[in-house]
Amino acid sequence: MSSDVAPILPQGAGYGVVVGIGFFFALVMCLVSYIQNKYTQYSTKASEEFNTASRSVKPGLIASGVVSAWTWAATLLQSSTVAYEYGIAGPFWLNVITDAAGATVQIFMFSVLACKVKQNAPYCHTFLEIVYHRYGTATHLVFVFFALMTNILVASQLLLGGSAVVTALTGMNVYAATFLIPLGVCVYVVLGGLRATFLFYATNDLIGSPSKMYDLLKAASIERPVAGNHDGSYLTLKSNYGLIFAVVQLCSGLGTVFLDQGYWQRAIASRPTSAVRAYIMGGFAWFAIPFGFATTLGLAAVALTSNPRFPTYPNSMTSSQVSAGLSAPFGAAALLGKNGAVALLLTLFMAVTSSSSSELIAVSSILTFDIYKVYIKPSATPQQLIFVSHVMICVFGVVMACVACLWNGIGIDLGWLFLVMGLLIGGAVFPAAFTVTWKGQTRLGAVCGAVGGLSAGLIAWLVEAKVYYGTLNITTTGGSYPTLAGNMASVLTGLILTVFISYMKPDDFDWEVTRAINAPEAGESAIIVQTGGEDGNHDVETVRNEEKEMIEDKIVVEDPTRLQKTFVTAVIVSGVLSFIMDFVIPIPMFLSHYVFSKPFFTAWVVISFIWVFSAMFLCGILPILETRKFFKTLVIEIFGLGRNKVVNST
Repeated sequence: MSSDVAPILPQGAGYGVVVGIGFFFALVMCLVSYIQNKYTQYSTKASEEFNTASRSVKPGLIASGVVSAWTWAATLLQSSTVAYEYGIAGPFWLNVITDAAGATVQIFMFSVLACKVKQNAPYCHTFLEIVYHRYGTATHLVFVFFALMTNILVASQLLLGGSAVVTALTGMNVYAATFLIPLGVCVYVVLGGLRATFLFYATNDLIGSPSKMYDLLKAASIERPVAGNHDGSYLTLKSNYGLIFAVVQLCSGLGTVFLDQGYWQRAIASRPTSAVRAYIMGGFAWFAIPFGFATTLGLAAVALTSNPRFPTYPNSMTSSQVSAGLSAPFGAAALLGKNGAVALLLTLFMAVTSSSSSELIAVSSILTFDIYKVYIKPSATPQQLIFVSHVMICVFGVVMACVACLWNGIGIDLGWLFLVMGLLIGGAVFPAAFTVTWKGQTRLGAVCGAVGGLSAGLIAWLVEAKVYYGTLNITTTGGSYPTLAGNMASVLTGLILTVFISYMKPDDFDWEVTRAINAPEAGESAIIVQTGGEDGNHDVETVRNEEKEMIEDKIVVEDPTRLQKTFVTAVIVSGVLSFIMDFVIPIPMFLSHYVFSKPFFTAWVVISFIWVFSAMFLCGILPILETRKFFKTLVIEIFGLGRNKVVNST
């Protein structure tokens, strides 16, 4: 994979980042948990707080959590890979139609589901609880299978991409990296629960400006023209293979958003009145990451492949190096040498740990509430549930490392898994979405849609690979046309079957059944909070503010019609934004075969930078502004200016 290139950094750097920084985050999370337990009403020792963040998280932090959960290794590496393969069409067709609007549009669409969860199952812990209470045991087990498969595939991609880059840059053993990366993550997720998850164009001498980058890409188009692109150019959205890749990842993105408990978990954790706003902001903010990353590092790898500072010089990258996602790290190394390699290594590690934490808490919730509590010990106490949650985090940490090692051992890399994932999980996408949005979907329709979609996807995938290439192996089954056929067959068959079967004899489900899931008894609160800090005292004003928010949330939950206007807003906004990003912007440029001019390309780069800074505000500044009262009270308490202050939860 990367053995042809000498490591840029010493092996110790790999261990230092993977082990040292991982445990640094664990220590930080330990401090944060201590502060939360001492100075807020919510304790990480409570099951509701650990698994749902007490359903009290504000929109800025939810948006930040959505971005962190979806910023996989694949987000950074695969976006740069398609930029290297398809040029500017990569950061758009992949990042807008798939990774950014495939993810961004899916996130927009998920805002509708987030609203429906608050309307129809406000006290659930997982979306599978809704499946269980609506359809029963057999259907529940089917969707548990798809949910766990989604989390395992996503976790595998995280570790495959992360370990490949660590190995390529430092020479660290790939299996050691695979097992050590989740170690620190497990520690800080156990400590913090769900709350724990939440410049090249300007200065470099090789590029230095968008104008110079444009000239380099023009030269690369002549030297190494792109098959399927108009005139072989790296500067056009007319990319046939890029469009195929876009459709594949649109299907895959639907599955990884709609079936990943991590996304449902954030909807469950948010306040009822802010869930939709949080997901819309998260979708906008997330777009900036792969779009900006690929527009810089991905295109830099294209522009500098013929430069002596590029790690593979005088050769181009091999297909295995490209598929492993090494375009971005090689581009960073060419631009900034060891400093660039270190920066990329740290960035990637942060991405892997943030999204891994989401997968760990998501799987822990499924195993705790949908396996242990449903089938093993229905009468489990909150203390037993949180103990099981802790254990399951550690168990899945080992499982995800073992599965990633298995993929690596048989020669399956990030690129192959990224393409194939959608056909394995796509059949369950619409049945899962309809479970919480359409009262007419039947039990048979849900099961047949999910299982039938999986069967159709597997058949179409393998048949197309055999017909098109004449043989079945890892290379042919990871080709564009077989994965396109499999992904489309899986998602569309799942949709058609569940709609057709359900319409034959539609259900008329009463949503009061799911609204009663985990609902508190009369006079009880759904959220169990501490009675005070360590000495049990509360500040009267802050307690009143918190109680006021909880009363407002309770009113909204008890009267679901209050969220109907929010639901309509979510439908309109997600529909309009999806149409603009998937059709209005790209299709005219694709059909006209437009090749970017230098001024247009410069404007394109500037827009990507503006978007990145806007995302930084939404994910980095807004959550702090939302908790400014917390920090003010904390400073007063630490410096002895006040006593026993209990502040609003974030």
